[in-house]
Amino acid sequence: MCIAGVDEAGRGPLAGPVVAAACILPPSFLLEDLNDSKQLSAAKREDLYQALTKDSEVVYGIGIVEADEIDRINILQATFLAMQQAISALSVSPDYLLIDGNQLPKLSIPAIALIEGDARSISIAAASILAKVTRDRILDQFDQEFPLYGFKKHKGYATLEHRQAIERHGPCRIHRKSFEPIKSLLEPTLFDLR
Repeated sequence: MCIAGVDEAGRGPLAGPVVAAACILPPSFLLEDLNDSKQLSAAKREDLYQALTKDSEVVYGIGIVEADEIDRINILQATFLAMQQAISALSVSPDYLLIDGNQLPKLSIPAIALIEGDARSISIAAASILAKVTRDRILDQFDQEFPLYGFKKHKGYATLEHRQAIERHGPCRIHRKSFEPIKSLLEPTLFDLR
């Protein structure tokens, strides 16, 4: 049976896309230190990403949903859409899906949701690393385009430094305008309406 693990990165940040990955590992696959991406250093994630993407027997797909679409359909639906894109991008059609989390997107392939799946399944752990490194690289590129926000450092998460930059400079085009505190910053005040 061909099983794909599916995970996402970037549900919580104030800026940037949500990225999902689907990954099919070959039978008896072994990669030391393969684990939930959140438990690993950035350098270790990068090493594992390189090992996964250079192995010709590893099949993976990536899905990316940008901030404006997240604002339009909400973060849960955007996460599901990114997962569906990642699954569709696989060059091999899996028989079954293991999806990290407690909810499933609408799929035509049988699937199960696994809470803390990235610690319970190596294919989900692999997908976790592929999604996280892909998203981190996207935010590193945005850091060059929008240097005032420090995206390279915090990857769009709501750190104090990031929130202060938003207050100082206002949101940029990759900020999620439906997320607080950005939403409140953009809402017209009573003074604006006079």
